[in-house]
Amino acid sequence: MNRKATAVWNGTGKDGTGKVSAQSGAIKDLPYSWKTRFGDESGMSGTNPEEMIAAAHASCFTMATAFQLQAAGLNPEELTTEANLTMENMNPGWKIAKIHLSLVAKAAGLTDEKLQEFAKTAKENCPVSQVLKAEITMEAKLLA
Repeated sequence: MNRKATAVWNGTGKDGTGKVSAQSGAIKDLPYSWKTRFGDESGMSGTNPEEMIAAAHASCFTMATAFQLQAAGLNPEELTTEANLTMENMNPGWKIAKIHLSLVAKAAGLTDEKLQEFAKTAKENCPVSQVLKAEITMEAKLLA
């Protein structure tokens, strides 16, 4: 299984603008810029890579938890996860220092002990959690 996304950037780092699109079409030419990443612009003006990583992690972890509950014969009424991604300025450059997942679950018959067990397994095994351990490859091509 392969999934693709494309980013196009025009201009300098601080003054340029970009658009990001995903293969599925759910994200199409979504704008991003320095202002939406490090400045004070938000909302409909665009997104940023870290926000998209947090959204991907929240959705992946939540679905993985749902599968854990299903395997135990439980049917969750609702699972809500907030992913809080923290970036640190390493001077020079930035790094993603941590992501904190906060899950609220509602499911008949689910105990807190079982929820903790299922959530821990989901956190450790969902594909987005694994990405930080992934092999990263790249290629670069120069257009004339």
